[in-house]
Amino acid sequence: MALTSWVASANDPATDFPVQNLPYGVFLYRGQTHIGIAIGDQILDLHACASQDLFAELDPAIATSCIAANLNPLMALGSAAWSALRAYVGSLLDATQADRFRARVETLLVPMRDAEMLLPVDIGDYTDFYASIHHATRVGKLFRPDNPLLPNYKYVPIGYHGRASSVVVSGQSIRRPSGQTKPASAAEPVFGPSQSLDYELEVGIFTGPGNRLGEPIPIACAEDHIFGLCLLNDWSARDIQSWEYQPLGPFLAKSFATTISPWIVPLEALVPYRASLEARAAADPPPLPHLASPVPAREGINLTLEVFLESEQMRTANIAPMRVSAASLLNLYWSPAQLIAHHTSNGCNLRPGDLLGTGTVSGPTTGSEGCLLEMRSRPEPLTLPNGETRAFLHDGDTVTLRAHAQAPGQPRIGFGSCTGTILPAN
Repeated sequence: MALTSWVASANDPATDFPVQNLPYGVFLYRGQTHIGIAIGDQILDLHACASQDLFAELDPAIATSCIAANLNPLMALGSAAWSALRAYVGSLLDATQADRFRARVETLLVPMRDAEMLLPVDIGDYTDFYASIHHATRVGKLFRPDNPLLPNYKYVPIGYHGRASSVVVSGQSIRRPSGQTKPASAAEPVFGPSQSLDYELEVGIFTGPGNRLGEPIPIACAEDHIFGLCLLNDWSARDIQSWEYQPLGPFLAKSFATTISPWIVPLEALVPYRASLEARAAADPPPLPHLASPVPAREGINLTLEVFLESEQMRTANIAPMRVSAASLLNLYWSPAQLIAHHTSNGCNLRPGDLLGTGTVSGPTTGSEGCLLEMRSRPEPLTLPNGETRAFLHDGDTVTLRAHAQAPGQPRIGFGSCTGTILPAN
């Protein structure tokens, strides 16, 4: 029999947060900042649980981490502690345990509508990758039609170090950046608001204990260092990027803002949805030994990713946001474990709460592009329900990313939403 919860909203087939999910977040309620777990349309206050000795039978370090201001202390404890806490919270919310726990736990639930979600982690470092070959190929063809992929792409996960200070939580508006650009018709660069503002559909990977400086994480152990996943929008000013990126890569075109969803879905919740990544071309080289997955059939996650776009005019006319594309995390060329193994292969140390982005996730077909830049390859411009068209984002546009995992006989595991609205440049 499928596991259900005594929290009725958690049993709705359409919910993102059944009892099999139990993602972590940090929320503000009545002036207090607490760690919580999403269950249906409620948040279980872990600070209150710990304060009322509901976690007395767990390792004291786990209870202590639940009264912290963010998730970093819990992330530092490692996978055994995460599993123990997750299993125990699952029992607190299990419908078959209602007689035992409901009376004590029900008063510790906070309605999501009454809480303000905060950035869940003190992010020390942020690295963004380029792990989707379909995205890399489409973008490469725009600039190098005869040679879209550079020679290293199929050997090494490509990435750059982003700006942790400008990572914001879903719901925060994004100010259009200004920067230096060089129009094709101009002899000299100019400074002004970006005219080619874009989103990027990504998944964020939060790290747990990490590794000591100089000691790589073997790929066989890499997933032990993944605390969980979130949605990530790597906002990008394409005109600034095209002028600045040579020879060292993205800088101000990316550092003005990155949005993440407030809920971090534990890797353990996604076990039933593990699968192999999209097959590589027969002529592609196999990964070098330090990047070769020990279990290729389960190195990916069958996660559907979607982008919705709503213009200011659509909002005024009460027109629902339009789904502009959808892709799968199985479309990645490099898996989350490979990204961690590569990141640490030179001895670079990851720390609890570091954030890694997959890079734009795109599929092979029209309608699976993970950003507007890729849609330039479509024969027709992107047209919204009210007749507006988009090459890049306009002021007032709202971009929402969503994701869910689903499989026969399994519940729907959702990620909530990752949303941002564009404000005019200063």
